[in-house]
Amino acid sequence: MAARTTFSTTLREGVEASLAGVDADLAARYPGDPGTRQPVHTVYVPADALADQGVGDLVRSWGRQALDLLDAHAPDAAALAAVVGQTDAALAADVHDRVRAKLEREPIEDLRIDFEDGYGPRPDAEEDAAAERAARLVAEAVADGSAPPFVGIRMKCMESAVRARGIRTLDLFLTGLLDAGNGALPEGLLLTLPKVTYPEQVTAMARLVEGFEQASGLPAGRIGFEIQIETTQAILGADGRATVARMIEAAEGRATSLHYGTFDYSASCGVSAAYQSMEHPVADHAKAVMQVAVAGTGVRLSDGSTNVIPTGPTEQVHAAWQLHHRLVRRSLERAYYQGWDMHPGHLPTRYAAVYAFYREGLDTAAARLAAYVARAGGDVMDEPATAKALSGYLLRGLDCGAVDATEVEKAAGLDRAALDALAGR
Repeated sequence: MAARTTFSTTLREGVEASLAGVDADLAARYPGDPGTRQPVHTVYVPADALADQGVGDLVRSWGRQALDLLDAHAPDAAALAAVVGQTDAALAADVHDRVRAKLEREPIEDLRIDFEDGYGPRPDAEEDAAAERAARLVAEAVADGSAPPFVGIRMKCMESAVRARGIRTLDLFLTGLLDAGNGALPEGLLLTLPKVTYPEQVTAMARLVEGFEQASGLPAGRIGFEIQIETTQAILGADGRATVARMIEAAEGRATSLHYGTFDYSASCGVSAAYQSMEHPVADHAKAVMQVAVAGTGVRLSDGSTNVIPTGPTEQVHAAWQLHHRLVRRSLERAYYQGWDMHPGHLPTRYAAVYAFYREGLDTAAARLAAYVARAGGDVMDEPATAKALSGYLLRGLDCGAVDATEVEKAAGLDRAALDALAGR
């Protein structure tokens, strides 16, 4: 016997029709995680750093310098653990071994060749040559396998004084890459648009890369870009609205990430140089706004950097490492899974913090996920959204090398494909 209901067919169909536009808008604006790897950091080097070496040479040099610092100032697991405050000897040994292996195998996950602050104003002929050289060297590194997984440039911004120069550098770089790639661009290509203040500047960038695609016969939407948040206007507009959300919309689906610029943003808020930091209250506010703006959109979020460099005597290196390690861990706990590294000496503590974060939570996350899949209950009854977050956590650990597929599968009973499905990838 059919259950009795009251709502009429006309009423139900009317509700469906009235929400069709909302359904379409939600699907377009909030597609969820893109299902791709996110690097744990971005390394910025000035474009002239490639004047006398290739991309692969630069990457290997950073790895060697990082290992040399590790050997000199924390030569074994116990020494590194003492610096960063790790008390679990087994975890410390595992992290130390993995950090060394990472520095030998893949010291840089994401490289940005900088034509902005790190490069500065140069004669046009010099920047032209540097942009063409960067394209050639990136293409060569991609071809011979020495490029990091992600690589690209940071151009000059869309402000009137440097706009034409930034656009020309972008054009030269993309054109050179396309020519070297026989009409194709590298899969790991990332572009960064800095010092954005108005959504219209983001739209202008979208028009430029759209025009490049059309002129080059590339698929529509092939080229995305990162938006660097370095000004107060990017967070709160003159009309009182959260400008950063409007910037994501202005990118027309091309925004891949928002990057927080620690020092430019702090300065724009009037913070004295001595107190400019990733953990200053103005930084926390800006990143919280950014985090809410990107949630569900598929746009990633990156924290900024510290300018305290681990050089000099051991005591000074240890102090810089302690600061960097704490800041990286703080970012991870706040779900900022990426940051900037400005010096080879930052790499040991970047990976030490990242690897400890994923390894110390492996067993708990795997057990909770296994219980969710088995509907076994346990001490915590997780929701589907939490299961999605747990699988995302394990996938991030796998992507960066903090954990191995075999140990994840053993602990959770789930392979990579199953984790991808639970994470909505």
